Amino acid sequence: MSQTSKLQEILVLYYSPGGTTAEMANIIARGVEEIDGVQARVRTVPDVSPTTEQSATSIPENGPLYATSDDLIECDGLILGCPTHFGNMPAAMKYFIDGTSALWMGGKLAGKPAAVFSASTSMHGGQESTLLTMMLPLLHHGMLIVGLPYTETALFETKTGGSPYGVTRLTDNLEDTPLSDDERKLCLAIGKRVASIAKKLSA
Repeated sequence: MSQTSKLQEILVLYYSPGGTTAEMANIIARGVEEIDGVQARVRTVPDVSPTTEQSATSIPENGPLYATSDDLIECDGLILGCPTHFGNMPAAMKYFIDGTSALWMGGKLAGKPAAVFSASTSMHGGQESTLLTMMLPLLHHGMLIVGLPYTETALFETKTGGSPYGVTRLTDNLEDTPLSDDERKLCLAIGKRVASIAKKLSA
């Protein structure tokens, strides 16, 4: 890569009230940056109050910055993650996505690759339905959905998280159930896969 070449950027955007999806996001970001010429931009979204208004300050006390529309516009690809809440994405992520209508009308995300990831505390807690519902607004934006093919052998071997629809994680809490080796491999794989596709599309 020449010194004048612009780095491709993949936005790893997540919501993680308990830290589980945050840990996944950081590993996914490392996978993104294993592809030469691509870097990860890690962002999160604020909590919402019971009255469906943003209740957090504009800059979080720790961790990554809150995502803005500019992050979505400037990224070359998106990897979106959140915990599973009743088989769906939690309100905070839905609230953020519902605020992207202007980007939809301008086609700002059309043609960019996107992938999804999630976590739950039970094996049948709705991980796959959460991944699928997260894909729907991305499809409306015209994004190109990237899954995990079974050439990733960890999909055959995993006894915890993992899905062809996106990366998943099964955990009761961070201390008692750390990421399994298969979950870690799949997190790295989805990061590399989206980054590779974004790089090919830019060419």
